[in-house]
Amino acid sequence: MFHETPRTATRRQGAGAGRRAGEYSGAVHEYLTDGAEIYRRSFATIRAEADLSRLLGDAETVAVRMIHAAGQTDLAADIDISPGAVAAGRAALRRGAPILCDVNMVAHGVTRRRLPADNEVRCDLGDPRTVDLAARLHTTRTAAAVDLWGEALGGAVVAIANAPTALFHLLDLLAAGGPRPAVIVGAPVGFIGAAESKEALRADAATLGLEYVTVRGRRGGSAICAAAVNALAQEDEL
Repeated sequence: MFHETPRTATRRQGAGAGRRAGEYSGAVHEYLTDGAEIYRRSFATIRAEADLSRLLGDAETVAVRMIHAAGQTDLAADIDISPGAVAAGRAALRRGAPILCDVNMVAHGVTRRRLPADNEVRCDLGDPRTVDLAARLHTTRTAAAVDLWGEALGGAVVAIANAPTALFHLLDLLAAGGPRPAVIVGAPVGFIGAAESKEALRADAATLGLEYVTVRGRRGGSAICAAAVNALAQEDEL
């Protein structure tokens, strides 16, 4: 049972005393409330703490966005961005290329107002055809959904954040002669197959002519992947 102390009573009464509609005066904690200043300090902190020396030009901007989404400045050591990835991704989006996502969490994380050409953001995981297709291919529904992208893959921005099987399957399709995407943001998170799928992406990039953004190791996920796509969609100063 809660027993109100004189201190909490004073806080409670103080919070309500003299308050007008839309006015709050009962803050107990001191904290920064200026959104623009929070934004500025956040990216200043990233640049102060993260080693971004490997990531030059526009690649650095994309990496900073990914680090901000993760809340981990040591992520910089694991981010790998191929030399032409940012330019290829931005050019594709300006041309109106679709963004093909492995899961809806990534699709929902893409900021539509940042897209330069009202680009389609597509996830086929919910398509009922994936059930039978996954059974025939002996794989996951997420990997099977990659098959449904078909010709839309050509020149697209691909964002894979959760399913290593989807990234492996995509690489197999490309090795078999499938349409080449403009860039692959391949950052599946997890303990089984995630690190390996991203190493496969890096290894296959040269032979398959791929541009990519990835995070080595187990880390990754929807927030990091969507942040990278948003950084490709709109050039900004951080």
